[in-house]
Amino acid sequence: MLRAGQAGSAESGEALEKLCRAYWFPLYAFARREGCKPEEAQDLTQEFFCRLLARNTLQSADPARGRFRSFLLTSFKNLLANEWKRVQRQKRGGGRESFSLDQLEAEERYRIEPVDHLTPEKLFERRWAEALLARVLERLQAECDGDGPGRARRFEVVKVFLLEDKGTLPLADAAAQLGLSVIATKGLVHRLRTRYRDLFREEIEHTVATPAEVEDEIRHLFQALG
Repeated sequence: MLRAGQAGSAESGEALEKLCRAYWFPLYAFARREGCKPEEAQDLTQEFFCRLLARNTLQSADPARGRFRSFLLTSFKNLLANEWKRVQRQKRGGGRESFSLDQLEAEERYRIEPVDHLTPEKLFERRWAEALLARVLERLQAECDGDGPGRARRFEVVKVFLLEDKGTLPLADAAAQLGLSVIATKGLVHRLRTRYRDLFREEIEHTVATPAEVEDEIRHLFQALG
């Protein structure tokens, strides 16, 4: 199961909470696609994560139930089935701050969902993959920002080479913006891409039980992105 929940330490608890905060929107989108009203989806998603964080559920979870992504969806489906008509909101966790969601942000994000025929499960998978990629980019940007304004500016210019199709921004244009040679800019892009891939694998490792599952999870996520 999820590595963040395999140990009972404070560090593992913090790691689990960070993952929950990063990946709550796919479940909210799932509930909305299943027909829940915004308020219902908000309450159900919040209640689910409050319970998850309070009970340290992952420490006693059956490893055969799968990865964090699958575990969350299966558990959330159980909550929808058991408490569809009545959601009780309780503070839990022995002093730990309860998990809270920004209702306005959640519904605004859902409203810009494209009109498609994805099943709730497929929508969850896609939003999960997008959330993971966004978290990787945030971590990389935080690293660059921590190294000073110069490197932070470089990241803003060259991040397009991490996100967009090749050729969206000519390398020469990026070099001109940075005041670097094309060769130096190419080297900068290469280093950022390498670090991006490292963080990507590290993020996935946090959501699987063993290193052997990483490659399969990577393939699954790219399939979800279509």
